[in-house]
Amino acid sequence: MPSRPLKAAVAVAIAGAFCLTATPAQAAPDPEDLWLDLTPTYTSTAIYAYEPWAPEEGGYARTDECVPEMGYHYVNPEYLGSLDPTTPAALLYEGGADRGARRLVAVEWVVPDTGQATAPELFGETFYKDTTLKAYTLHAWIHKDNPDGLFTAFNPEVKCPVQPTPTG
Repeated sequence: MPSRPLKAAVAVAIAGAFCLTATPAQAAPDPEDLWLDLTPTYTSTAIYAYEPWAPEEGGYARTDECVPEMGYHYVNPEYLGSLDPTTPAALLYEGGADRGARRLVAVEWVVPDTGQATAPELFGETFYKDTTLKAYTLHAWIHKDNPDGLFTAFNPEVKCPVQPTPTG
């Protein structure tokens, strides 16, 4: 198959997959508009698909604890409180414990709960109030499909590696 039709077919398939991930929480936004809104987020975080660059180049601190159905969180403290689509406070990865074995699956904005009257919003989505973190959070599963929805906090498709059982 010539290269150009193959590239076009791949682009159509990707666009179709993106359109299927929009959540019908309220009146469903136009998926095309939603992905246009998310384009700056996708392009600003795509460089971090290669896991070793996240902490080194972007100021994100690597973690070694995997949260089930979320993955490993890499947090940039400078971006806490940001509502800028290009600067999510956290990058979420799945994969193994070895450096370079993880792949980017989602991004997350984190806004500290300072007693504000209303939850923040971004992309027409209201942030979730996390009482444990004392913060409002919004996930966007833009690097891995989430069958539960694009902005849902947990993704059943994200698996943590099985930890070896200690022998003694």
